[in-house]
Amino acid sequence: MRARNQQAGVMLIEALIGLLIFSVGILALIGMQAAAMRSTTDAKYRSEAGFIAGQIVAQMWVDRTNMAKYDTTLAPAYAPRDDWKTSVARLLPTGTGVIVIAPAPDIDLVTVTVSWTQPGEAQTRRFEMTSRINGGT
Repeated sequence: MRARNQQAGVMLIEALIGLLIFSVGILALIGMQAAAMRSTTDAKYRSEAGFIAGQIVAQMWVDRTNMAKYDTTLAPAYAPRDDWKTSVARLLPTGTGVIVIAPAPDIDLVTVTVSWTQPGEAQTRRFEMTSRINGGT
């Protein structure tokens, strides 16, 4: 009879330990899912920024005679550049676009920088593309 009393409650302890292990596994799965969602969102914004930067560089290749007007440090308005800046702000959260052109006699060096801040984060992310465009200014 004494041996039976010493075993009392062992099944309950085993069940609680099993529940604890299961709970830790579920929490790890939820954490992995959250990390995957953050990575997917980050990849979406990065690919969008790359597309937007490539889009304006392609536009500059077509419109090489007005190359200097694409520089965002210049004050006068230029519709294609301003439309691009509007699309950056619309497609990316707190998105901004900057175009800097270093003119040269035959080849212009164009640097396009797209910045944004992901929702729920304080860090500003940046995508920068540099291209040489022949026959500019």
